[in-house]
Amino acid sequence: MWHRVFIFLAIAVFLHCVAVEGQSYEDVRCKCVCPNPSVVNGTQSNRKLYIGNVPPNKCDCDTVILPRVGDDIKGKEQEFCPRCECKYESRNTTIIKVVVIIVIWIISLLVIYMLFLICLDPLLNKRAKGSYQEHTNEEDEANSNVGGGSSHAMGVRANVLNRVGHQQDKWKRQVREQRRNIYDRHTMLN
Repeated sequence: MWHRVFIFLAIAVFLHCVAVEGQSYEDVRCKCVCPNPSVVNGTQSNRKLYIGNVPPNKCDCDTVILPRVGDDIKGKEQEFCPRCECKYESRNTTIIKVVVIIVIWIISLLVIYMLFLICLDPLLNKRAKGSYQEHTNEEDEANSNVGGGSSHAMGVRANVLNRVGHQQDKWKRQVREQRRNIYDRHTMLN
């Protein structure tokens, strides 16, 4: 059931991205970086960005920039245009959106997994501390549980929880030790 819901949501998000793509973004553009128009008059030298949606053969100063700044640089076009750098760029916003959506899904799944582990931690610690039995001999345990199948299953569950709890405690000790080593070494280097 959940598998179908996830597939449906993925298809819906993909179709929405494709529909929005044509409305708000351009996949091709001409990007020109030029000095401020006042530089030909000798007053400023800041750079300015001009973007136009033109075909690749029209990506130049005459087509993209002069219609916008023609009044500011009248008669000095030949001095202004060589200072401009125009590049034709092409990108695929659909791929960009799909990658972003996949990254968001992965982060969401990791957050859900983290929350699951946070909720599971108190249960493991409570059961592991309450039902700890020292494991001495497998034959003794097998002989004592021959008549009680349900107590044997309960013992196996407790044993698994004890092992998981033990591994978790061991991991926490290792993390504490690593932190202590890192902070000690860091203070020694400073």
